[in-house]
Amino acid sequence: MDSGKLIIFSAPSGAGKTTIVRHLLAKFPNLSFSISATTRPIRGSEVNGHDYYFISKEEFLHKVAKHEFAEFEEVYAGTYYGTLGKEIQRIWSEGKQVIFDLDVQGGLRLKKKFGANALAVFVMPPSIEVLAERLSDRATDSLIKIEERIAKAKIELSFANNFDIILPNNDLSIACAEAEKIVTDFLNKKN
Repeated sequence: MDSGKLIIFSAPSGAGKTTIVRHLLAKFPNLSFSISATTRPIRGSEVNGHDYYFISKEEFLHKVAKHEFAEFEEVYAGTYYGTLGKEIQRIWSEGKQVIFDLDVQGGLRLKKKFGANALAVFVMPPSIEVLAERLSDRATDSLIKIEERIAKAKIELSFANNFDIILPNNDLSIACAEAEKIVTDFLNKKN
């Protein structure tokens, strides 16, 4: 089994992890994004096989039963997300390192599974109020869904200290520059 490094960015929804990960992918040609599988519907301009692998709940649970996931979770009631083991292997077989944009529990599960080969970064939003504002401005979710995400965010913030690094995102350009340094240091580190 080929193995390499994994860089995990986790945060509550709206904290900026996706924007930071996209920035890093543009800066580091040796990183490749791990596409997660999900049972949630496509939002906006998302593309199957690019943003997520959108699959049915039945197919997802079948893959769980066959132990095809490196990690998975029912993130919201009836909505599953997970990382397929073959997705990680695909990236390593291309000679690249894997970067993830995951929910907090998924990030911690991958860190536990891959140990020193994984770096887990928690993107810290300035406040719950700013998070709510960002989710509202995004205009991709209903008010009920935003309230659900905020309730989950309050719980997720309590896990920040379980990550290797807490990356504050009060100013996106500063957070992106700090993320570049974090990734460079990790990729240059010998295990």
